[in-house]
Parts: sequence; C-alpha cells; structure tokens
Amino acid sequence: MVSSDFDIKNLAKTNIDIISELHMNQATFLLKNLTKKLYKKNPGELQKVPGQTIDSRLKQIFVCPVEKKFAKLDFKESTDAILLGFEPEFKGDRIFAMMVGLYTMIHKSYNSKCELFMLDYLNEQNLYNSARNIEIFVWRLNSRKKDDGSLMILTNSIEGGIQNLSYERLFGKLISLQDTMAQIVSDRTGRVINKMVQMAGMAFLPIGI
Repeated sequence: MVSSDFDIKNLAKTNIDIISELHMNQATFLLKNLTKKLYKKNPGELQKVPGQTIDSRLKQIFVCPVEKKFAKLDFKESTDAILLGFEPEFKGDRIFAMMVGLYTMIHKSYNSKCELFMLDYLNEQNLYNSARNIEIFVWRLNSRKKDDGSLMILTNSIEGGIQNLSYERLFGKLISLQDTMAQIVSDRTGRVINKMVQMAGMAFLPIGI
C-alpha cells in the first residue's frame, strides 16, 4: 500500500534534494522563532505599524516564492534589507526589515527555490557565506546602539542574575545548519569552500545565484 504521505514529485528528488529541503525548512522554523522572540523583546518595533501583530508579520515575511514587494523597505531584500534595519535614520519596523533580509538571504542561498529537484544544484560558497553573514548580523545586533547608548534591538538579558542566551542558541543552530549544508554540497561536488573570505569591518559577504 502506498503511504498517504507519498508525493509523485518526490520521485524526481535525490537524497541530497530531500536533505536540502529539510535544512531549508528547519532554517525557516528557526527564523520564525527568532522573529517571535525579537518582537516580544522589542514590542515598540511592532507598534510602529498600527494594526500589525506578530502573526501577521510572520505571514508577510515567510512567503515562498519570495517577491520584492515591500515598498516600505524600498523593495530591498537579503543583506540590503538587513542593513536598512540598522540605519539610524530608518523610522520603520527594524525587526521586520532585518528578518525579511535574513529570510531572503538564506532563501537565496538555496537558489531561491521553494522545492529542490535533481537539477537544482546548490552552491556551497553561497551557503557558507550565508552562515558568516548570520554571524555578522549577530555581531551587529550586539553592538549597534541608539544615540542614548542603548542597544538598537534588545536580545539577550540577565534575568534573576542568570544570563538568558536563548537568542544565541537559536542563531547558533541556524549557523550550524548553513555550515553543515555547505559541507554536504562541497563533499558532493568536490568543490572547495573558500574559507579565507574577507571579513574586515564586518561587511556582509556576497551571495549569488
């Protein structure tokens, strides 16, 4: 008997395609959790746009296929949207800009595909660079401050004398996913990952298609 979960499309998928989709889906799951936590920690960002809720923002951000449809972000995506969220003069929802940027950047590292099939070969360098960009993003979160000296976006805190590192753990899992996928693709193709990338000034690394 054929399982009710069987999909004829899966016949066109290799093991690497299935593994890639699992990694991509897990990355999206982690990003959604991070978005919820950031909004709860920084409710003022959500309040900048009347009528928005965390659920409505999640539905707007995590859409596939991804389209450049956010006029309030100047139709920016990937690292450009992340940088917009950190600009001191930006008056919009910073978390929205940053998470749109993170999601579209990671999505781009998977060839901007909603599903992966045999001909959809991934690029190990894009996956590796995306992992480094997440590290740079975390560094910016922990260092970018407002004029009054407070952090632009709050993340980890000390509660009852114990430091809450739940954000660090989620970001760590996300970085590990991208690094693991980069290594899997590198092993499959025989191509070597260039790990001597320039990170001077903590500039984001390019991710091409």
